[in-house]
Amino acid sequence: MMDPRYRELADVLTGFSTELKKGERVLIDAFDIPDAMVIALVRSARARGAVPFVQINRARVTRELLREATEEAYGFQSKIELSRMKGIQAYIAVRGSDNIFETSDVPSERLKVAMRKLKPVQDWRVKKTKWVVLRWPTAAMAQQALRSTEAFEDFFFRVCTLDYSRMVPGMKALRQLMQKTDRVEIRGPETDLRFSIKDMGVISCGGRHNIPDGEVFTAPVRKSVEGEITYNTPSVYQGVSFDRIQLKFRKGKVVEAGGTNSDRLNEILDSDAGARYIGEFAIGFNPHILQPMRDILFDEKIAGSFHFTPGQAYAEADNGNRSQVHWDLVQIQRPEYGGGTIAFDGKVIRRDGLFLPAPLKKLNPDYLTRK
Repeated sequence: MMDPRYRELADVLTGFSTELKKGERVLIDAFDIPDAMVIALVRSARARGAVPFVQINRARVTRELLREATEEAYGFQSKIELSRMKGIQAYIAVRGSDNIFETSDVPSERLKVAMRKLKPVQDWRVKKTKWVVLRWPTAAMAQQALRSTEAFEDFFFRVCTLDYSRMVPGMKALRQLMQKTDRVEIRGPETDLRFSIKDMGVISCGGRHNIPDGEVFTAPVRKSVEGEITYNTPSVYQGVSFDRIQLKFRKGKVVEAGGTNSDRLNEILDSDAGARYIGEFAIGFNPHILQPMRDILFDEKIAGSFHFTPGQAYAEADNGNRSQVHWDLVQIQRPEYGGGTIAFDGKVIRRDGLFLPAPLKKLNPDYLTRK
């Protein structure tokens, strides 16, 4: 018998997130997840009159292909995948893996080849399709989150089937405020950042593209960033773990970068000219996600957090930065993580993780979880 939570989650993804319509083609991209969940998605898509297609991926096989990635092979793969992507209207990716470090021993130059060649596929998917991406709960994720497998699964389905419509009023108010804002100042332990978001696009994220969700994002004016930041949330990028990354900025550019694995950190930031500039600034507020678990789709939504992202800017909030890197690095500002403030044009709008203006208080955990 299928777990009823699978059907509930599938209905959220095909209904609220992608709003599948009759006749639309949807690609279900399944990475190391149970067949039963894939079947639940197929059935849910068909129930809405959509036409599902499925691709099954395995992390160990992907690693083996990446180890000898060539321009020719991934160029050909990109052509095939781009052709298919142009023929669909929606994309649902569910990604599970028992080992988040599966690609940690893949040479960085091979990863760069694959990322560069497959970037047109990702760009088309993001810009031209209705899409949603989420992780799948595994024992490895439970271990990262310091929970039992059963407790983590309960947490996962509670977060992913949250009534995201409750976020809408607060997100609208925050978006409108950010659209009027010029100067942003962020202060906290080992953090003093200053930058402008004037005339940048502002996007609300409430369960449409990522599950779990809960953020509003924009981008800094590319060369406006000054100061320094210490990220207090661990991160895994390209299969490598990083802790307490420290960045210093001058005229928008990362001029110093340190922390654990600093050699690999700087190698990533030297991937191309845009990797040392910031492509995204986002404020997170999912009330159920409180601790980091080295999974960015969860960690970037942590209540009381923000992320400040080296690399590619999104088209919807475009500061002109271009890079094959897009690395969401997170700082939590709740008191137990050291606190901190975010100020817009000289007025503090969030202190120690809680919003202060009345319209924004609807994004605080006590409101979003109120019954």
